[in-house]
Amino acid sequence: MENIIPVAIEEEMKSSYIDYAMSVIVSRAIPDARDGLKPVQRRILVAMNDLGLHYNRGYRKSAKITGDVTGNYHPHGTLAVYDTMVRMVQDFSLRYPLVNGQGNFGSIDGDSAAAERYTEARMTLFADNMLLDIDSKTVDFRPNYDETREEPDVLPARLPNLILNGAAGIAVGMATNIPPHNFGEIVRALYLLADNPECSIDELMEHVKGPDFPTAGIIVGRQGIRSCYETGRGLIMVRARANIEEIRPGRMAVIVTEIPYQVNKTSLIEKAASLVHSGHITGITDIRDESDREGIRIVFELHRDAQPQVVLNQLYKHTQMQTTFGANVLALVKGRPKTLNLKEMLQVFLDHREEVITRRTQFDLDQAEERAHILEGLKRALDDIDRVIEIIRSSREVAEAKANLMSEFSLSDRQAQAILEMRLQRLVGLEREKLEEEYLETIKRIEEYKSILGNRAKVFAIIKQELTEADEIFGDERRTEITAAAASEIDIEDLIPQEDMIITISHKGYIKRASYGSYRSQRRGGRGLTGAKLGDEDFLEHVFVANTHSYILFFTDSGRCYWLKVYEIPEGSRYAKGRSIMSLVGIGQDETLAAFVPVKDFEGDRFILTATRRGKVKKTALQAYSYPRKGGVAATGLEPGDEVISAVLTEGDTEVILTTKYGKANRFSEQQVRTMGRTAAGVRGVRFAREDDETVAMVVLRPEVESLLLVTEEGYGKRTRITDFPTHNRGGQGVRALRLTDKTGAVVMVLALDGEPEVVVMTAGGMVIRQKSSEVRRMGRDTQGVKLVNLVEGDRVVDMTQLREDVSAHDADESSEADNEDKGSNGGNGNGVLDVIEDDGPGAV
Repeated sequence: MENIIPVAIEEEMKSSYIDYAMSVIVSRAIPDARDGLKPVQRRILVAMNDLGLHYNRGYRKSAKITGDVTGNYHPHGTLAVYDTMVRMVQDFSLRYPLVNGQGNFGSIDGDSAAAERYTEARMTLFADNMLLDIDSKTVDFRPNYDETREEPDVLPARLPNLILNGAAGIAVGMATNIPPHNFGEIVRALYLLADNPECSIDELMEHVKGPDFPTAGIIVGRQGIRSCYETGRGLIMVRARANIEEIRPGRMAVIVTEIPYQVNKTSLIEKAASLVHSGHITGITDIRDESDREGIRIVFELHRDAQPQVVLNQLYKHTQMQTTFGANVLALVKGRPKTLNLKEMLQVFLDHREEVITRRTQFDLDQAEERAHILEGLKRALDDIDRVIEIIRSSREVAEAKANLMSEFSLSDRQAQAILEMRLQRLVGLEREKLEEEYLETIKRIEEYKSILGNRAKVFAIIKQELTEADEIFGDERRTEITAAAASEIDIEDLIPQEDMIITISHKGYIKRASYGSYRSQRRGGRGLTGAKLGDEDFLEHVFVANTHSYILFFTDSGRCYWLKVYEIPEGSRYAKGRSIMSLVGIGQDETLAAFVPVKDFEGDRFILTATRRGKVKKTALQAYSYPRKGGVAATGLEPGDEVISAVLTEGDTEVILTTKYGKANRFSEQQVRTMGRTAAGVRGVRFAREDDETVAMVVLRPEVESLLLVTEEGYGKRTRITDFPTHNRGGQGVRALRLTDKTGAVVMVLALDGEPEVVVMTAGGMVIRQKSSEVRRMGRDTQGVKLVNLVEGDRVVDMTQLREDVSAHDADESSEADNEDKGSNGGNGNGVLDVIEDDGPGAV
């Protein structure tokens, strides 16, 4: 009775259940984050490696493979092992299959694989790369279940299999469902992380666009992808690829060529047929499966009077032509289950590869040092071979000969044994030279191995080199397309009508958008009308037009760029103050807005041309700004004391005029400015004749531009023909553009005019004055101009923009966003474009 220990049943159940749960989690259902394999998958590959079933060798019966797996490593029955191996063969289950099968291994229709005695298999090249260097002490080994041999805890895994092939498994109290990805995208993200461990998930997502399923399909919406990459969990909507085609005169059909991941094609067709029969889906007369070895082709033939798009939407709604992949990135990290985001998944792989390469290099170093040690002994023996022979001949036993050699030549036991085992052919002169060459080569390898072990950067260089080599082999095109959100995943942008809006920004950074009926036209010399109600120290500084669905790139004086959709700007009346831009886009406290560019998309060969206060210009491809980030990005490098004053959208082959505060203008070709990266500082655009001069405006001379309109801070202005400004080289002082006096004040703004459009002049006091540019006298360069604005005492002109001639106050809705974008729109840089501004309400003058 003394051996009986009383135990509470609830405690025993709790303890036993936890042990069982952990066994299922660690030993069966959840993959290791380092090699992305579950134990049974890893054991299958190890057993195939034991059998020598490499990608370039012959096949062996699957029954032999499963037998070795269960007998040597995984005592759970061959059927369970074979089911796992079948999935490792299927190219519709794994993005990069691990096993190359010969025979029937099932189909996307749900057909079962043939029995294991009928099929054959070997590893793929991908799997071979997972096992490389396993014999170089790169990973730890442990005894197998009966301690008759050892098995690896993890594979060396030269490839990031966890994220490439994904994983699925249900454990006790937890589950994993990791989507597969594209090889090239993951490799580029690993490059970035290896070079910059502090990079953000947003930066990694510039390379990793989203999952890439083996069955292709279309991912609808990006919110689920972002959630998965940021938190490890996300719902990703996947649709079949379907086209509406005319299969014969008067007959349309929905043709499905790709289906969502893990969808059984036969079940999909049967479900659709059942819904058609029950009347839940209408308009379909016939369903045919015309799939062959070339790919999937499901034909839904339609009634003559059916609406194809309606039928397609019904199929998406009621069948598995649209599914949701519930991503749950759970994997074992140091033996414990952990939910991983994108960066953590990649970092675990890099850490693993760093350890593998370090251990492999140490193993190679030990082998090289051991070989060098033996070669040193052999060299000593060859240097006095006669004495060696004499010692061996005079010895009665091998042990005596070894001892005598060790004593005579101060050799180690291994060196003496190597001399005794040395063949007589080593005495040939050529063999002696080879021995010397081998020794020198071994010494070089020892030095190389030591340099790698002593320099972490070299280890990461090897990681990147191996990834590059693998990318050349396994890199392929993305299969799964990613599109905008569907109706079931409504994007607020779908509810916003496309229309041009007037955007105003104050000096202190308050922004608003307003409709066209906010201002009315006035003649030259008018007093203007009351604008926004701003504080005593604030004033309107910028005005421009952009479509509600456009992006606006905000460029600050400190050289950063921020993104905002126009519809995200709060709408208000002419009197509204607006909202702080800092609260909308996160502009830093020490930054002020310098320029704005509305952009419909980032495609094509277009450029952002920026200018700085100190006369620098820089040209950068628009595509470089196509990845919005919450904290903005660097738009240009600046020297101390310099700041950005202008940014415009160009086609790369226009001419530019930089105008300075003291009335100089330098005209040169944009092609003289080479394309640079976002962080480059640019090149000199204009040279100043006076030390206190500075650049105040940059205009782009498109073919339709006829003249420049210049305005000074005291309200003087004039028009001057473009032909009056000769073309010079970039970096010159230019020519006089306007004669300045104390009465005119300094130059404030310059506009490039196409014909005689209307313009809007704004003052620091918030007055907005609209007038026709045709009423401004055309004069030569060496003149001071005429009075444009009658200013109240203490007020001054701060900005000017132009109106399009082709849009009147009564047909403003005919304006197009393309016109805005083509001309380039920004605040305070001389290229602002405004459709219509008029006001007949209270306060009009």
